[in-house]
Parts: sequence; structure tokens; C-alpha cells
Amino acid sequence: MTTPIGGGTGYTNIGDVLGKSNQEAAKSSNKLDQDTFLKLLVAQMKYQDPSNPADATQFLTQTAQFTQVEKLGAIADSVSKLSSIATGQESMLQSQLMLGASNLIGKTVTAKDPAGGADITGVVTSATFGGSTPTLRIGDKDVALSDVKDVRQAAKPS
Repeated sequence: MTTPIGGGTGYTNIGDVLGKSNQEAAKSSNKLDQDTFLKLLVAQMKYQDPSNPADATQFLTQTAQFTQVEKLGAIADSVSKLSSIATGQESMLQSQLMLGASNLIGKTVTAKDPAGGADITGVVTSATFGGSTPTLRIGDKDVALSDVKDVRQAAKPS
């Protein structure tokens, strides 16, 4: 069983053990690193009650728990980085879709009718960018870019 650091040692907070003021300790208390952990462990061992020393397995357990927390922090950082990469790729995909839709203006396309009727074939007159997919204007119908089945050069006027 260990005696808390404040238990008659003259230390009343983590800042005393680490040689920091209360304000400095409060600012860094959310950023306990391995060095801080080891300082606390040494202080705990140094100021323990000699008639009732701490159990060695307790120190090993604390070390293992600290390692787990450290690894979880590294995993959280990795997930954050992956999230920002995914956001960047989503933005690139959106740009590619917009570019692809605008390249179809003036081309003859065949697409599924959004109303469920026969396929629509005609020259794309405009592309609209809203929502998750660009929309093409064929005649008087709006068709999602994802519904396009066939693309051809528009027939040249004779």
C-alpha cells in the first residue's frame, strides 16, 4: 500500500513534486507524459512509508496503465490524421465530379430517366453543382451525373 504524496511529505500537489507552480502544473496537467509519470513514480517510491512499502506489482500495473493511455493517445492522433486525409480526398472527389460534369456540356448523353420512364438521350446544356452529385440538364430534364449511361460527341450541324 502506498502513501499519497500529500500524506505528511510536505508536498500538497503535483506541482510541488515536479518543481512547478500551481498555475504551471494546472496548465500542463492535461499533458502528462512519460517523464512526468516517472517523476511521480520516483517521488512515490522516495516518500513511501518504510514500515509499509508499496507492492511491486502495483508499480508494474501503473506502468502498464500509463503505457496503455499513451498508446490510446497515439491511436487518437492517427485517427485524427486519417479523418483529415479523408476530408481532403472527399474534396478532391467533389472537384473531379464537377470537372467531369462540366466536360459533358455540349456532348450527347444517354441517362436513366429520374421519373422512371425510358432512357433520356440529348445534348447536355448545363451542369449544376449542389448536393452530393452534379446534375446535368438534358432538354427539359435534370439528370444526376451518376445516372449517365453513355456519352458521345454531339452531332455537328450540317
